Amino acid sequence: MADTHKLSAVARDKGGKGAARAARRAGLVPAVIYGDKKPPEMINVPLRDVAKLHNTGTFMSQLLEINVDGKATRVIPRDIQLDPVRDFVIHADFLRLGKGATINVEVPVHFSNEEESPGLKAGGVLNIVRHEVELSCPAESIPETIEIDLTGLEMGASIHISHVKLQDGVTPTISDRDFTIATIAAPAAVVSEASEAEAEEGAEGAEATGEEGEAKEGEEKKDEGGDS
Repeated sequence: MADTHKLSAVARDKGGKGAARAARRAGLVPAVIYGDKKPPEMINVPLRDVAKLHNTGTFMSQLLEINVDGKATRVIPRDIQLDPVRDFVIHADFLRLGKGATINVEVPVHFSNEEESPGLKAGGVLNIVRHEVELSCPAESIPETIEIDLTGLEMGASIHISHVKLQDGVTPTISDRDFTIATIAAPAAVVSEASEAEAEEGAEGAEATGEEGEAKEGEEKKDEGGDS
């Protein structure tokens, strides 16, 4: 289960581009808390704190507690905007979570024990189909990551969502099929060698068929000559 991280914030009285630019110059990120049938709340949070969480790579699935002027609110990030040039956070949206809330979150997939996979040790390639999986979770049970152990997986193996052990109450939002998360695929060189081998076998088969046809045709001509 993901840890609850704490952020301190201050209320933001004014909206608009001018107020947002002033906040950024002061090292703050303009943000909004919304949801749970309550009015939106405009806030400013320290850039250094948001950047630290964002750089973990799991920011969008992290449960947060934002303290605004002494009042704590439980939230989860729902949107983040980055500066297109300098790539730092310039705005964030947080969804307010009420008691007993269930939410959909994109949870990153992590793989372990690659060195214990016979397929990878033989030259196979880990083909990741889904880097994240959307899960429906109680707010108190959001997984920080989905961990997949590659131990014992052979070349050609497929890893489906059914192979993942999820916590009670946590389910994939895609429920109509056992979708693939990753496969152990043969490298291009192996596939190429196999194709060449098949082509050679085909050529040899065609050559053998041709020789048989020529031999049969010679026998037929010989028989015709004997009759005359």
